Amino acid sequence: MAAVLPVTRQIARSVQEITRASHELCISEVNDCLIFDRHGVSKTFNSLFQHNKAIIIFVRNFLCYTCKEYVEDLGKIPPQMLQESNVRLVVIGQASWCHIEAFCSLTGYSHEIYVDPERQIYRKLGMRRGETYMETPSSSPHVKSGALVGSLRSMWRAMTSPVFDFQGDPLQQGGALIVGPGAETDFAHFDMNRLDHMPINWLLQLAGLQTLDFSDSPKIIDI
Repeated sequence: MAAVLPVTRQIARSVQEITRASHELCISEVNDCLIFDRHGVSKTFNSLFQHNKAIIIFVRNFLCYTCKEYVEDLGKIPPQMLQESNVRLVVIGQASWCHIEAFCSLTGYSHEIYVDPERQIYRKLGMRRGETYMETPSSSPHVKSGALVGSLRSMWRAMTSPVFDFQGDPLQQGGALIVGPGAETDFAHFDMNRLDHMPINWLLQLAGLQTLDFSDSPKIIDI
């Protein structure tokens, strides 16, 4: 199995590009926004990072095939690795909380997950609605399906869901934050399109964690 090389120059360039946005990001504007767990119980957004660092992933919608496959890889991160570093891993969607359980069962994701059904946090942080593609097409190491097959699978899941809806605004894009402890924002990335999410190993490195080999089982890579 080929070794996964650690991110060096690429991640430095990305950090440089995003640092300005991270500093300009006013996380206090969304501190009191409510998020909901799989039981419909609410908590404030800032409770996720008051006392520890948190990697927070905002996904497009629970039917999106790229989000499904990305979260499948997030689910491979060993809980012990996060606990030892006092880092929380959180996924936030924009569907109703009633879709959380099925999404976790589908993806095998067992870490923290919440929803922002009114998209208050998405909007206040300025996450994009609609997709923008660059001259060089975006690619993701976590998405295995092609657009046609992935879209057909998403459509089938929508049709067979107990509640027939899009499980979120299909035009809403997501992003990633590394925040805490407190209001300190270390990193922010807002997706331009469905394939523009941050590679998970980049986020792990930025949060001070070891990287993983996602090609098979989640094997820790020493760097």
